Amino acid sequence: MFDTMTVTKAAAGVLGAFLVLLLAKWGAEGIYHTEAHGAASYVIETASNEPAEAAPEMSFEEMLASADVGKGAKIFKKCQACHKIEPGANATGPSLYGVVGRQVASIGDFGYSAPMAGHGGTWTPEELDHFLTKPSAAVPGTAMSFAGLSKATDRADVIAYLQSVVQ
Repeated sequence: MFDTMTVTKAAAGVLGAFLVLLLAKWGAEGIYHTEAHGAASYVIETASNEPAEAAPEMSFEEMLASADVGKGAKIFKKCQACHKIEPGANATGPSLYGVVGRQVASIGDFGYSAPMAGHGGTWTPEELDHFLTKPSAAVPGTAMSFAGLSKATDRADVIAYLQSVVQ
């Protein structure tokens, strides 16, 4: 049925491939050692177990006073997908022209979500800072799906930019 030469060739092929695999494994183990032999050649310093000294925190007022309007304009590009900065130009979100100092949910021709409409108050720089940290935490149930700005300096820069637009 089978020719002996065909069986011999097939067996030689399988055994030859197995031999090549074993030789490659043996060579790789010789080149790349997985066990440590003696002391380390070099040591990389990592964080110590001692608590790090806390950096002195700036107050929000100090951050806002030293905020960079140019950086705020760049960071605001994240907001431009839903908000416009021109007066009366609503998009997915309301126009942010003159938002600093404005009453919350006060643009008459924009349909705010019920939680935002019921929030009340004024968009002071401090309130904007709190809101921009994580909008869903500041106004639970808001339709605004933005995750927020985690860096306080970024929030201060954006707020400074929003203040500069109307001045």
